[in-house]
Amino acid sequence: MIKKSKKIHPVKFPSELRMDMVGGDWVVVATGRARRPETFKQEKRVVEKISKKDCPFCNLSKQEKPTLIFNKGRKMANGPWTTVVVPNKYPAFLPYPELNERTEGKLHKKMNAVGFHEVVITFDHQRQLAQFSIEEIKEVFDVYQQRYLDLMDKKFVNHISIFHNHGREAGSSISHPHSQIITTPLIDIDLQAALDRSKNYYEKVGECIYCRLNKWEKKIKKRIVFENNGFLVVCPFASKTAFEVIISPKKHLTYFEKIKEEEKWNLAEAFQKALSKLYKGLNNPNYNFYLHTAPCVAEDNSYYHWHWTILPKTAIPAGFEIGTRMEISTIEPEKAAEYLRKQSR
Repeated sequence: MIKKSKKIHPVKFPSELRMDMVGGDWVVVATGRARRPETFKQEKRVVEKISKKDCPFCNLSKQEKPTLIFNKGRKMANGPWTTVVVPNKYPAFLPYPELNERTEGKLHKKMNAVGFHEVVITFDHQRQLAQFSIEEIKEVFDVYQQRYLDLMDKKFVNHISIFHNHGREAGSSISHPHSQIITTPLIDIDLQAALDRSKNYYEKVGECIYCRLNKWEKKIKKRIVFENNGFLVVCPFASKTAFEVIISPKKHLTYFEKIKEEEKWNLAEAFQKALSKLYKGLNNPNYNFYLHTAPCVAEDNSYYHWHWTILPKTAIPAGFEIGTRMEISTIEPEKAAEYLRKQSR
């Protein structure tokens, strides 16, 4: 016979479910499994290296003809480069004259994957963005903006995804630092959900939801990692991963491609601070970052507020996360922000 224990194990700090006001998703802040911030730094990182002579991005003659060349902040027609854009040799989307939308068995929809797929390459073979100066990061944003403007009016371009994968666990198959730009005829479902909820909030309250969130973060100051005249760097209230960071304009700005020169300098500084703090505080973690901005379609999206998201790979999604689309974070965003604030370059 099994005796039941009369001892009660009190839960000191119950885990929390937190809702992402913009996306509508719920995340779990698992304080029962909480880790101290410094333990993330102690994890071993596997850094894969490839020699410069074997690196495809160090040998541009083997790549497609560049679509954009920058050299130390200046757009160039040819010659030496510090940042260059080339078509992806193995594209997921290809330029094509028609979508050819069709159905299979009157059930399944399909169409041609029409679009552009490009690679943004920085010159240094090993030095990553977290080690860049503000000037160097600003050039990367110059390139992002220019290619966005060049691509947005192309046929079948309704959405432009700009993203960066750092490290094997983040999906980077080539260690040489690079970003990617993909255009699609469709708008991704996460962005569409954010657009819909932003619109609904604006119609009910008469204010941008991101502006309201920024005001609250500035008031309580618990989750701010860094700020300058133009941008806030915040560990969001409902962080999807430990040490998630959002970089958001303080002003209400809808379209990233319309960013002005002074705003780019402020964004470069905010990015440089965020990446360098993650680099030092988490011992060079694998991460993804990506842009969410109003799509290219000719609609009034003035209620939306563009921003960048950085997602360190601090855990591997398992059955619960995949099955429920409900992420689990093992550190409170408030503690993550406090820890990152202390990190200096």
